[in-house]
Parts: sequence; structure tokens; C-alpha cells
Amino acid sequence: MGGAGAHLTTRNMFVTCWRVDAVAQALADPSRREILRMLRGQPMNAGEIAGAFSVSRPAISRHLRVLREAGLVSDELIGRERAYSLTLEALAELEAFLAELHAPSRWERRLMALETEVHRVKRGRRRVAPTRVRQNYNRKESA
Repeated sequence: MGGAGAHLTTRNMFVTCWRVDAVAQALADPSRREILRMLRGQPMNAGEIAGAFSVSRPAISRHLRVLREAGLVSDELIGRERAYSLTLEALAELEAFLAELHAPSRWERRLMALETEVHRVKRGRRRVAPTRVRQNYNRKESA
């Protein structure tokens, strides 16, 4: 079963992990997170973005390149300036990865099912128990 299908699955996982890593790495820097917040409302050019920070324009350009390569921002050339805008689609794979981490594991699901069954059986016994007590009581009176 380790034929071509296994190779494609491994390759797809590598590509997915690379994208998740790129997005996570881009989000790891506080300046880049602030740039993303700034772009939520409207597209901005690099000069406007750089004006909000105390770091150099080349540093902001590097941050924008990292965000663009991760797929978190897109740019459009308008005249001599580039307008940057927020692109949220790149977050989908990271969100899916985080949801997978939050989901119960196979064993957790089995243990939860077992717990449910135990509670169901206990509840069933409570309903049946008074009938058995009455039957035993009636037998003692007859004797």
C-alpha cells in the first residue's frame, strides 16, 4: 500500500506544513501583526505603513515581503506605489491545524463514549431497582 498514493499524501502534508509554518512564522513578529491590524480597514501603501513605526522603511519592506510570501497580504501596483491589502485565505490552513489540535483524540472519543455508556447503564439500573426491591419484599411476606 506504500505506492504512489503514500508519496502524494506525504508530499501534500509537506506542502500544507510549509504553508502553516510560513503563516505562523509571519504572525510571530509583533510588527507584522500590527501591520495586519492596520490593513484590516483599508489598503495602504508602504509609506503609510512605515510612518506608523519607528523602524526604517527597509525593515517595513522586509516585513511586508514576509507577509506577502506567507499569503497574508497582497500588493497591487498603482502608479509608482504599491497598495497592500489583507488576505485572510492563508489563515485557513493554520486554523484547520489548530482545530485539529483542539479536537479530541481517538482515545478521548472512545473514553467519552464509554463514560456515556456507563451513565446510561447506571440510569437504567436506577429505574429497574425499585421493582426488584418490591418483588423481594413480596416474597418475604409470603413466606
